[in-house]
Amino acid sequence: MNSKKNTVFNSAVGTQHPDYKNEITEIIRSNLTPKLIREKLGGYHENDIAAAMDMLNRDERSKLYSILDIRTISDVLEYSEQRDRYIGELAIRKRVEVLERLEVTSAVEYLRQTDKSQRSLMIDLMEDGARKEIMLSSSFDEDEIGSKMTTNFISIHSGISVRQAMRELVDQAAENDNISTIYVLDDDNMLLGAVDLKDLIIARENTELDTIIMTSYPYVYAGEQIEDCIERIKDYSEDSIPVLDENNRLKGVLTSQDIVELVHDVLGDDYAKLGGLTAEEDLEEPLRKSIYKRLPWLVVLLGMGMIVSSVVGLFETVVAHLALIVCFQSLVLDMAGNVGTQSLAVTIRVLMDDGVDSRQKLYLVSKEARVGLINGMILGSFSFLFIGLYLFLLRGQTPMLAFAVSACTGIALVVSMFLSSIAGTSIPIFFKKLKVDPAVASGPLITTVNDLVAVVTYYGLAWILLINVLKF
Repeated sequence: MNSKKNTVFNSAVGTQHPDYKNEITEIIRSNLTPKLIREKLGGYHENDIAAAMDMLNRDERSKLYSILDIRTISDVLEYSEQRDRYIGELAIRKRVEVLERLEVTSAVEYLRQTDKSQRSLMIDLMEDGARKEIMLSSSFDEDEIGSKMTTNFISIHSGISVRQAMRELVDQAAENDNISTIYVLDDDNMLLGAVDLKDLIIARENTELDTIIMTSYPYVYAGEQIEDCIERIKDYSEDSIPVLDENNRLKGVLTSQDIVELVHDVLGDDYAKLGGLTAEEDLEEPLRKSIYKRLPWLVVLLGMGMIVSSVVGLFETVVAHLALIVCFQSLVLDMAGNVGTQSLAVTIRVLMDDGVDSRQKLYLVSKEARVGLINGMILGSFSFLFIGLYLFLLRGQTPMLAFAVSACTGIALVVSMFLSSIAGTSIPIFFKKLKVDPAVASGPLITTVNDLVAVVTYYGLAWILLINVLKF
């Protein structure tokens, strides 16, 4: 341990940070005896060992599994980004022992990915305590908060003294290391509140336990959907959040690490939906599953794309009379799509707050419409000037035709950007009203809707202004 402290100190005074991964890799690949290797690795943090495992081949990792004890292997794998892969490399009994020591959510996540017969075998080989915890967590759907809770917490019953509470804490801490918050229950195991460890430590022996209980404390129900409650709890700075059953009995807790991971997963899914996916993908996901996630929206977008193409077909007489305007179609369509996507991103972020009322939503639509209109007027003016000069000076068109086409393009930009801002804001609000995830109003969907708006605006203006009014 002294060597680790020295390297940290040297780093603090400006020397180059040591390369722990390579150091650990060299130790594992050395010809030292298993005992010496274990002693040397004991000076490194489990996270550094987990990072070094990615640099080892299968045989070298097998050597590491043989040298380290089960507890250390479990601690290392908790930090690994390829945890499930490495667990699968262990012998079945060692795998079971590791799963028993992992966080319940990590163990359940691995078991859900294994073959049913192998999963049953591993669960049968587990100790009763670990088996009960895993079965409890597995009883909830993956999108329910109960599937993410852990039973690693300390609980005491009301009506006891501070000394008795400290004795309970010491007894339970042997099995549960999540001790910073102690939960207080009644005789029916219903949650009454929580006691901070610091408050319990500094309390005098004759202090009434009820005087240090926090009765106003955040909680969630095990059957709640993750997306429905994550916004309610993510801003709390508590080390853990209690999870209750339908009878308000304490079933488990969400640790701060669990909450961070849940927020990351929810944001990842929302980001995926903005890209037109049904859920987030990872690098090792099977091809068939990736296709299944992407195909539904692509089918919908194909249908909408056909509608846009049919609308363009309605204006074929305009194109036949004045083919020049086709050159600037993509400009109008792209800008409308960009503006709509910007408004969508802002709206999704605002709607993540469940406290936003109807008045604020109406203000958001109004604000985004004004932003789109002003930006459209600025960009429309630029387009009018530069496209007119381009057609007149470089394409040899008459000034009348050049600036008529540029005026049509500029006005189309103003109108389409204004309408696209409204669409990019109002569509996710409409989805939210229908109790549908507003992220489903994804980027591709908004872009296709805005393409339709832009096509009608651009070619409609060209038909009215250039064909019927100016008679080109």
